[in-house]
Amino acid sequence: MFDGIDGRAMAVNGTTLFVRTGGRPDGPPLLLLHGYPETHVMWHRVAQQLAGHYCLVMPDLRGYGRSAKPAGASDHANYSKRAMAADVLGLMRALGHERFFVAGHDRGGRVAHRLALDHPGAVAKLCVIDIAPTLTMYERTDMAFATAYYHWFYLIQPQPLPERQIGADARWYLRWTLSGWGGQGGLDFVEPEALADYEAGFCTPEGVHGACEDYRAAASIDLVHDRASRASGQRVACDLHVLWGERGVVARLFQPLADWRAACDGAVTGRAVAAGHFIPEELPQLTASELAGFFGTGGAGP
Repeated sequence: MFDGIDGRAMAVNGTTLFVRTGGRPDGPPLLLLHGYPETHVMWHRVAQQLAGHYCLVMPDLRGYGRSAKPAGASDHANYSKRAMAADVLGLMRALGHERFFVAGHDRGGRVAHRLALDHPGAVAKLCVIDIAPTLTMYERTDMAFATAYYHWFYLIQPQPLPERQIGADARWYLRWTLSGWGGQGGLDFVEPEALADYEAGFCTPEGVHGACEDYRAAASIDLVHDRASRASGQRVACDLHVLWGERGVVARLFQPLADWRAACDGAVTGRAVAAGHFIPEELPQLTASELAGFFGTGGAGP
């Protein structure tokens, strides 16, 4: 799946991340961040189409895949998006990239959002996929959202309730999640090799716990950080592109362009696409085309 793209573990920010790097060595650096409950492998078909233009960096986030999965702190701070953003910033700097493009799907988009807020000089342009800002989504919670995104309220329950329940059959839970959010009730959009990687990363006690801690942080310390950013007038400084699936919850219950324009000083563009939630896997060619069109492929770099 990753011909010509190397994988290795790297120590950064007091933890260890697994990362794949490759593509065009002298191309503009592009950081690709995955979502729940997946790994960097979700980008493999997109990466094949972008490798000739960009220097690609695809890590497993803290708590996912082959990256470290520490026990959650009492305040969940070690799984905050601020901590995860510091992870990937340290990774990019260790690889020699001071300023770069970022695209994030799902949880990766939330890490990318915090990265752009905390380190505006590092992020040249930002693309987020099938999300609205976390604080916006929690503030607008109603019956429809809580029903559709039940996991936002289930995974945050105190340890060990979700860990024990999901751990009883984590493989089934993972497949149920992927098939439901794909919007077509199946797993045809996921290649067997990718599914095997997701299962290997998620279907362990540490993998389930890491994912729960990600969401616990989102409903607690991340909101503290987001409210502080809003109160201080801090907004995304760079241009931002947003894609969302027309069959998904974000399309049905939020206004992605308006919601991101309220959080961004740069130009905000984007559109709905004919997909569910897992856009890079459901529509890899379109995703690659959108990223290339937004970031540019002229080689000048960020």
